[in-house]
Amino acid sequence: MRIALLGAGGKMGVRLATNLQGTPFDVDHVEISEEGRKRLKDSVGADCVEIGQAVSGADTVVLAVPDRAIGKVAHDIIDKVRPGTALVVLDAAAPHAGKMPERDDVTYFVTHPCHPSIFGFQTDPKAQRDFFGGVHATQHIVCALMQGPEEDYARCEEVARAIYAPVDRAHRCTVEGIAILEPALSETVGATLCLALRDAVEEAVRRGVSREAAMDFMLGHINIELAIAFEIFPEGKFSDGALLAIEQAKPVIFKEGWLDRVFDPQAIKTSVEEICDPPRAV
Repeated sequence: MRIALLGAGGKMGVRLATNLQGTPFDVDHVEISEEGRKRLKDSVGADCVEIGQAVSGADTVVLAVPDRAIGKVAHDIIDKVRPGTALVVLDAAAPHAGKMPERDDVTYFVTHPCHPSIFGFQTDPKAQRDFFGGVHATQHIVCALMQGPEEDYARCEEVARAIYAPVDRAHRCTVEGIAILEPALSETVGATLCLALRDAVEEAVRRGVSREAAMDFMLGHINIELAIAFEIFPEGKFSDGALLAIEQAKPVIFKEGWLDRVFDPQAIKTSVEEICDPPRAV
């Protein structure tokens, strides 16, 4: 299989180019910026080829470009790819926002990393510090066949496993399902609550607790509280005091019906549209 890797000199592109080394795939690297080409050369020793040459000879085109550029890049290359070519997109935002060009004889495949779990129990010290994944730590991925023949799913998953390696589980989803996972689940909820935890630590520090004590206390408690909440630690239970605090805190911290608003399909559609076309500052 011949792969055209677009955006190969970007941060994500270099990660993917590194993982594709030593695989059975033949890779043509494409990068428009001189800085990116130098980064790619310094990192993996690869030279770049012209985009038309790369995509016209590719079996699979991997779009390692920013969300806001995916639609434009896909439209620019769609007339250059051969029938049966698979375009692999690394996030659901642009596909779910309707940014992909119409062409029935090509395959669209969406994949995204789950990133290494905090309960992955990595034994290698390097894997323990591989927070993003794709280097030392095993992670899971999600995949969706947006359009194309069913047999293309397996070959595209093979590419996804290679670019995100080492991979354990590959979860098959729909494009809409991946958009629920990101941005709604992981960013709108997950990242926001993580920053709320950070803000709470800062407030404890402002009120006189040492930063080291506040950090150790919060991060240690998060570990066991997440293990209990997600039944990773099934024998663990929240104390009566903790349950009372949770009951009293929910109406103070969360607005009633917040889950319905966050996961409303139109809210998710609006979110991915804004990711692809960020609103202009007034």
